[in-house]
Amino acid sequence: MAKATSTLDWCIVKLGEDLNWWVAETSDPVRWDVDGLSIVDPRQVAHLVELVDPLRDYGFDQDIFSAAFIPFRIERDLGGGKVRLKRMKESLFEADEKLFALPDILDEENGPYADLLDHLTRCRVKLLNDLFAFESKLSIDEVEDEIREEQNAHFIEGKALHTFDELTAILDYMPDGVEGDEEHPSKDVEDDDEDIVELDAAEEEKLKNDESLKWDEDEKDDDGKEDEDKDGDKDDDDDEDGDEAKAKDDDDDVVAKDAGEEKSRKRPRGKR
Repeated sequence: MAKATSTLDWCIVKLGEDLNWWVAETSDPVRWDVDGLSIVDPRQVAHLVELVDPLRDYGFDQDIFSAAFIPFRIERDLGGGKVRLKRMKESLFEADEKLFALPDILDEENGPYADLLDHLTRCRVKLLNDLFAFESKLSIDEVEDEIREEQNAHFIEGKALHTFDELTAILDYMPDGVEGDEEHPSKDVEDDDEDIVELDAAEEEKLKNDESLKWDEDEKDDDGKEDEDKDGDKDDDDDEDGDEAKAKDDDDDVVAKDAGEEKSRKRPRGKR
């Protein structure tokens, strides 16, 4: 028996006042009730794909996510905030073009979308219990009851719950009193910090003096220092030569004085 969704070939969607897209008409009006039927736009699809990525380490199954949606692409703009969509077969995770995603809610209790909600809740609870040291571990029932309570408040106000908001309520769920994932690193990060070995002063000094660990800039500085030392030695030699010349001049003056010259013979300094 063919799936009921196989008869859904196209749909017309409109942009609501809440800036979300809602289904206005389908090719299968018998099975699909468009009253309050929402659809996820390409921007929201991309955001959901990012949100489920951290759940892969906690049992997330991409196939369950894909099976819960019927992908559509834009066929033409009808004007007046309405767009006609055509059904596609591409995966939401692998498609090259931007796709809309209609949740498969024909069977609201046991259908693929219902399975996705349960699957995401389980994965999110596993993630939170792994990241945070709760006094008592979170339970799936506890999380579902809290999320359902918030959703019932929307229904009481006569507001339809959009699929994107329903999914992000699970994927962004945080217990009261917890600020966010980034405030509490995962166990893997903590374990990595514990593996870092601290060096004592002697070992650090040994590493500093290891010639094989020096950077090119250090070598350049060493070369420059050697050149400077060479220049310094050259200057010292020049100073020594100057001192010898001065001593020679002094000796000449003494000899000239002893010889009885009337005036001391002057000789330019430094001339050799």
